[in-house]
Amino acid sequence: MSPEVMQALAPAASIFAVVGVVGWVVTTWLRVKHGYPLESSWGKAIYPKTSSEELERIKLLSQENAQLRAELGSIKDRLGNVERIVTDSGYSLTHQIEALRELPRN
Repeated sequence: MSPEVMQALAPAASIFAVVGVVGWVVTTWLRVKHGYPLESSWGKAIYPKTSSEELERIKLLSQENAQLRAELGSIKDRLGNVERIVTDSGYSLTHQIEALRELPRN
């Protein structure tokens, strides 16, 4: 293309770009105003609306998660106590004494 043609098309191209950007902004504003979820370039909602059912489900799952974490903490404490008892030297001594009691007498 010659420089004269490029100079003639430059204002039209810049106007086209500005109109495209303004159109995108207006479209997005109208979607937000009327409650439509915003979409990514792949058509997936960026911020989908959440219904009361979904909020209730999230609340129940959060409560269940907290209960399971508390139960896991108590199980860890109990396991620590069992490990301490098993590795304690008194426990092995008791086992040896009980094993000697179970031996048949001559």
